[in-house]
Amino acid sequence: MTDVRPTADDLGVLSTLFRSEQGGHEQVVLCQDRESGLKAVIAIHSTALGPALGGTRFHAYASDEEAVLDALNLARGMSYKNALAGLDHGGGKAVIIGDPDVLKSEELLLAYGRFVASLGGRYVTACDVGTYVADMDVVARECRWTTGRSPEGGGAGDSSVLTAFGVFQGMRASAQHLWGDPTLRGRKVGVAGVGKVGHHLVEHLLQDGAEVVITDVRQESLDRVLAKHPQVTAVADTEALIRTQGLDIYAPCALGGALDDDSVPALTARVVCGAANNQLAHPGVEKDLADRGILYAPDYVVNAGGVIQVADELHGFDFARAKAKATKIFDTTLAIFDRAKADGIPPAAAADRLAEQRMAEARARRAV
Repeated sequence: MTDVRPTADDLGVLSTLFRSEQGGHEQVVLCQDRESGLKAVIAIHSTALGPALGGTRFHAYASDEEAVLDALNLARGMSYKNALAGLDHGGGKAVIIGDPDVLKSEELLLAYGRFVASLGGRYVTACDVGTYVADMDVVARECRWTTGRSPEGGGAGDSSVLTAFGVFQGMRASAQHLWGDPTLRGRKVGVAGVGKVGHHLVEHLLQDGAEVVITDVRQESLDRVLAKHPQVTAVADTEALIRTQGLDIYAPCALGGALDDDSVPALTARVVCGAANNQLAHPGVEKDLADRGILYAPDYVVNAGGVIQVADELHGFDFARAKAKATKIFDTTLAIFDRAKADGIPPAAAADRLAEQRMAEARARRAV
């Protein structure tokens, strides 16, 4: 008889699921398809505002427990992001465990689509790190609750375009709040990560007259930007970027956890505003930033352009309509800075309060 008792790793994953500090998720699904090699986690944090909406991350995690933790954190972030973006969606996220360059296949994506479909619309998936528009086209063959598809597949295409645009609006709001002018002309901006979103952000910054410094772990990403924009400066790594003298704005646009006990004391920038999710490595970092006089534009507020785009796709995509909604990130960011100042709290805490208020109001309406 096969031993089906939980392993130590299984118990570690389960203990992660039930830690109260992860935010009281409504549902977590552990998915496995042995034939395709699929191992995935789907986390639904909240459906108070509507079906949970969030992307699928494909990443080689060090452990299953790390993957679960990432899914939980990302799903919670999506609840807050969707709330402040004014969307009628709750928050969810999925992670597929493994190196996408090695493991990704049509069979695996189809198997993943079947798991998402089994949730009956409680979770709507889209692209994230390691997944692309073409992947969503495959997932959609098994699951109608899929967005971020290609125009040929009935979708809106690359959501990184509006993600970058939204971050740019957040930077403009930060400049308005700190320097009294929304232009970035003459400001030095450091962009860490010039992949799917970062290279679009560089375009906006240059068009607005900013001086841009970049870094990326992938040389090909650096080469693409430098070939097109020789006026851009590249530095060796993130540590060199955050220590760059004269830096006005630091934009983390790669994986999360960029702001920690090592990076915050080293920052030379007056503003942090980037596309990466979960930039604060742990609670308390937002206070460390405030204590140093560094203005932090909450990541899930400014990077909401992509989710605005994929949400619009569900209703028949109209780029102008979606861009107009993403433009409002400027006003939302300013409102958060004003709330933070009025309440005497960091902007991250102010953003959380506003998002929680909208979710609570939605739950109250349902209870009536």
